[in-house]
Amino acid sequence: MAGCRTRYCWKFSPMRGSAPWWWAAISRCRPEDVMASSASDPLAAALAEARAAIDRGHYARAVALLEPFCEAHPATRSPGDSLRLLLVTAWMGLGEGERAASCCRALLGSSDPRRRAEARDLLRVLEAPALRRPRDWSLTLPRLDQAPPLEGLATGPRRSSAARANAVPPPPPVGPTRSPRGFVAIVVGLLVVWLLSNLLSGCMRVETELAFAGPGRVRLRHHLEAVAGAPLPFQEALATALVAAEPATLVIANGPATDLTSPVLTLAEAETSLVDTLRLTAAQAGSTLPDPLLELQETNWLLGVRQHLRIRLDLRSLPALPGLRLSLRFTPLARGAIQSASPLEVRPAEGGRALIWPLRPGAINALEIRGWRWNPLGLGALAILAGLVLVVQLQRMRVRLGMGLPELPE
Repeated sequence: MAGCRTRYCWKFSPMRGSAPWWWAAISRCRPEDVMASSASDPLAAALAEARAAIDRGHYARAVALLEPFCEAHPATRSPGDSLRLLLVTAWMGLGEGERAASCCRALLGSSDPRRRAEARDLLRVLEAPALRRPRDWSLTLPRLDQAPPLEGLATGPRRSSAARANAVPPPPPVGPTRSPRGFVAIVVGLLVVWLLSNLLSGCMRVETELAFAGPGRVRLRHHLEAVAGAPLPFQEALATALVAAEPATLVIANGPATDLTSPVLTLAEAETSLVDTLRLTAAQAGSTLPDPLLELQETNWLLGVRQHLRIRLDLRSLPALPGLRLSLRFTPLARGAIQSASPLEVRPAEGGRALIWPLRPGAINALEIRGWRWNPLGLGALAILAGLVLVVQLQRMRVRLGMGLPELPE
């Protein structure tokens, strides 16, 4: 590798511009800062001596100094993470890639995010496949003791200039310039990882709305919006899968946003549709989620329906991807109907007639709602009955006052 090699590893020698995190990790732990406290702290003395041994290329000495402190200092907190980072450098210098990778995996659980990032970068380097050079990569010079003698070569018949002009030129001494398969595999793998990270961890908002159309009837609406400004392939694939599962779904695409509205469904159909939607979303994201719990109990009192809704979504297997926002929207619903919500609280929407419940990936989300859905027909019948009672009471008061019953004019 071109450039000046670091003092920590002969196998991997990043420069300051290509690996600033490596140089920052080393500069944070200078030997002169540690020597001041080495007299009272044996770990600090061992770290200083191990760094000096690595500077001189004595990697076995550094391993012997650092390994006794691994059990007393775990990798999840300091100074165990700094100790293991030096141990990884020593193992890499000795050519022990498996042990160095094991130390890097232990550093992934560190409480310091910078240590986790450094361990993740080192692990990618250690787990990268080795590239093999083909045999014709470079020119191989023959041994002089096995070469034929030059005597008698000049006495043979000379070729004419025309024959030399028509002769086919020999192939290049280094062979054909073909791309090695290992390099192509690495490039393709990096492109796939980059595309997946853009598709799955890009800024995207997924919102599912439950609109109560009446007693025992629910309408589902899914809103997919890419904050980046252009529809994502994940968004288009999910919309296609939802339409294939429910052909009656209405799809409206408006720039980076896509709305999918289902017809009015019963409670059982709504629960089945919600389960299918969650399965398809998890399948498109490359993970598996357990079935959600959706329980809706309704009691009809003629004047209205008392509803009790319980929702439980287990998203522990879904990683917390940056930029991904999930939420449920309930329309119409009053704030007083919310009994409990965890782990995030329910907030009112902009219009005031709806509530939005944000979901947290990597946790169990639970919600309980109790409320009334008034029946317009029942309320109208009650108003008519109250009017009849009022008319009868007024008529009785008229008779008691001696005015008699109302009569037609003569």
